[in-house]
Parts: sequence; structure tokens; C-alpha cells
Amino acid sequence: MMCMIFIVHTMPRRWVYLKMGLPDAYDTSDKLPSLNAVLDMADLVPSREVAPDVVTMYSRVLVGGADGSQVRELTLCYPADANVDAGHVSVLSPIGAALLGLSAGGTARWTTPHGQTDSLQVLAVQFQPEASGDYTR
Repeated sequence: MMCMIFIVHTMPRRWVYLKMGLPDAYDTSDKLPSLNAVLDMADLVPSREVAPDVVTMYSRVLVGGADGSQVRELTLCYPADANVDAGHVSVLSPIGAALLGLSAGGTARWTTPHGQTDSLQVLAVQFQPEASGDYTR
């Protein structure tokens, strides 16, 4: 069983932001169920105790296919900061929800809008705010 880890002190504030504070342009009706599933499996820990190789909000991760192909850098962010061209992936996207809480070496799996299953392996967590002493994001 996969262990998900999230940050205790930011979750209530951020969860309210995710559920209620989005501009009308963000339709989250089809995205929240996958994030809800991730949060339901989560183990909550204080932010100062999060291991440095766990993907948290604003972590920068190196990901690739299971065969080592398609290596790229992604940053997990909130919807307002998402920018596919810059590699900033929303936590409300299928891939973003799948990455949240994984450790280096873990595999993110999600269903595409066309109903196909896709996956990426977390090769490395290159930056994590908590590991650098930023406990407020």
C-alpha cells in the first residue's frame, strides 16, 4: 500500500482554497474526486517532519516513463499558478493529484480524459519547500 504524506498546518487553509476559493473559470467538478481519493489515503504529519524526498506543494520533481524515457521536470502547484509550458502542474489535474505525496522512486498513475491509464515515475525530488525551511506554502 502506498503511503501518502501531507502537511498538517496548511491543509485546512489550502483545502478550503481548493474547494471554494477558485475563480469561476476553474471547473473542478471532475478533478476533486481524484484529489479526494488521494487525501483519503493520506497520513498527516507536521510539515517539519515531512521527509525531503516526498512531493509536496511547490516541489520540483524529475519524472520519466517507466523505461527511463521522457524525462522532464515538473513543479506541483495550485491551479492559479499552473502553466504547462513552464512545467507547472496543477494539483487538481490528474497527474498533479497522482504526484502529491509520492516519494522518489514512486510511480504516479492516473486516468486520462480519454479513459486511458498513464504513469510516470518520480526519479528525484529536486526541490521541496519544507526541506529548505519553508513551512508556509
